[in-house]
Amino acid sequence: MQTLDSTQLQPQPVPTTDAFLVIENVSKVYPTPNGGTYTVLDGVNLAVQEGEFVSIIGHSGCGKSTLMDMVSGFRTPSSGEVRLRNQRITEPGPDRMVVFQNYSLLPWMTAYENVYLGLHAARPELSKSEKAAIARDHLAMVGLSDAMDKKPRALSGGMKQRVSIARALALRPEVLLLDEPFGALDPITREELQEELLKIWTDHRVTVLMITHDIDEALLLSDRIVMMTNGPAAKVGEILDVPFARPRNRSRVMEDPRYYELRNEALDFLYHRYAHDDVS
Repeated sequence: MQTLDSTQLQPQPVPTTDAFLVIENVSKVYPTPNGGTYTVLDGVNLAVQEGEFVSIIGHSGCGKSTLMDMVSGFRTPSSGEVRLRNQRITEPGPDRMVVFQNYSLLPWMTAYENVYLGLHAARPELSKSEKAAIARDHLAMVGLSDAMDKKPRALSGGMKQRVSIARALALRPEVLLLDEPFGALDPITREELQEELLKIWTDHRVTVLMITHDIDEALLLSDRIVMMTNGPAAKVGEILDVPFARPRNRSRVMEDPRYYELRNEALDFLYHRYAHDDVS
């Protein structure tokens, strides 16, 4: 299959300055050992409103994680800029918390201690009792009140990811960044955590930017789905608006005829209009 030429894309408009999170004309270029350059992202534009849930999908190598790293502040753009509340992002900060696929828990600490440590580092103005209460409350929020004294080796994959989510939300971030958070989980646990995340988001309305390869997950959770073109020099190809009313119920969403229309549109984008070239 052949990919579309990038000149056939409709250019994505430059975001307005009043958006909550703005990615404006962002490119990322790396030097190569032979003295050349490799362009991962080229001229990416995206505006995210406060309280919005946005998913990013695309083939492996299209720069999704690189884009997420620039929002988190772990990397800086080669050109363009990322802004939160009109302030340029240049480094990591507690206003942007990341939940990774591999949990990133300290194995020698309990679930409670993992959450408390983040609070201790990022919220020094809080008293010990206040930090303890926040840690316990957020572990309870993800259903881990009875497991807060267990270390990661005694927790299932789903429980570890619950700890990661509790740790991130305990800092009350303005943006929650989810990098394939359920990719390593079995299908049943994955659905359970999707439902849990949906409830937490409904209750707290933190702004969420999520990377996922799962179109059904994106349709269930998101307000919009950003579909990236293939790398190198990837950019925003299309953006799907997800019209389902909130609060959402999985069964009702999947019974809506629009669900399959949107799903087919995303599949067509990924596997026909932007399929990887076949290799003979």
